[in-house]
Amino acid sequence: MTIPEKRKFRRVGFDRGIDAWIMSIDGTWRLSCKMLDASVAGARLVPSSIDKLKEKEFFLLLSSTGLAYRRCELAWINGDEVGVKFLRMKR
Repeated sequence: MTIPEKRKFRRVGFDRGIDAWIMSIDGTWRLSCKMLDASVAGARLVPSSIDKLKEKEFFLLLSSTGLAYRRCELAWINGDEVGVKFLRMKR
């Protein structure tokens, strides 16, 4: 029996994960992570440390220079994986 998908947006998986970084909003800390999958609305990550994820909001940097990024909100933690929801910029 197949369990029906509850997500609104289709996720794209990455076999080996994509190298990325999590950075605090104020730029005081940064963690390396692997992005395992992503959709328009969010992503599933494996950060190098979950202990530093005490803040609800942070940036997901998709390039080492920080030119490609998304503002995120922590959605869930399950073992060494975390789920993030992408936040829209207020205009």
